[in-house]
Amino acid sequence: MRHRLYHDLAHLWPVFSPPEEYAEDAGYFREALRQRLGPGRHSVLELGSGGGHTLSHLSADFDLTAVDLSPQMLALSARLNPGVAHHQGDMRRIRLGRTFRAALIHDAIDYMLTEADLRAAFATAQAHLEPSGVLLIAPDYFKETFAGPTVLHWIRPGADRSLTVIEYCHDPDPADTTIESIFFFIQQEGGELRVEQDRHITGLFPAATWLELMAEAGFTAERITHPGYEGGYGGHLLAATLL
Repeated sequence: MRHRLYHDLAHLWPVFSPPEEYAEDAGYFREALRQRLGPGRHSVLELGSGGGHTLSHLSADFDLTAVDLSPQMLALSARLNPGVAHHQGDMRRIRLGRTFRAALIHDAIDYMLTEADLRAAFATAQAHLEPSGVLLIAPDYFKETFAGPTVLHWIRPGADRSLTVIEYCHDPDPADTTIESIFFFIQQEGGELRVEQDRHITGLFPAATWLELMAEAGFTAERITHPGYEGGYGGHLLAATLL
């Protein structure tokens, strides 16, 4: 599925989801990395880096490399993080031919829709990690924490334009491993009003499935809980070490 937010509507991303809003999550990642790797400027790979907003809060501490499927999002990230190496590719298949001390997958992991997708993403992380490397993953939901349907909205006022976002998230088929989010983007600019729509399908798995598949891929993992966000999403961090 082509997600407009990461393609023709990518210019909305810095307004829709500003970099400063990633400081808190980046702080949890930094703490988890320091606890497991110790001090130093360790090499860190982010798979599904998007617009680079998480990386922007970690670049002072780590040697970063970014991978994302969308060229438009990589371009945004490169402008925000000029010192970071960027590569286009799918987290299920890309191989960079080098290893890192740690790998990070923020909420881009939500676009893994099946257990086969998760296995492939974990295999990619495993292939890019040094012995005893660390993998951090932050899914928005576990199956047992999703309480949809939900409606969220954001209003981003600006001097030249404003953006209102409405998201409806629901589970059309509780028997499968996906949920659906419908986004409406209402833009006001120069006295004109534009409305765009986007549809995203994301994965939904029990916490036990995540831990089992990570163990299958050679990781020992623990679940760390921290405060989530309005609407019941976030607050989940899986921290794993490669055996």
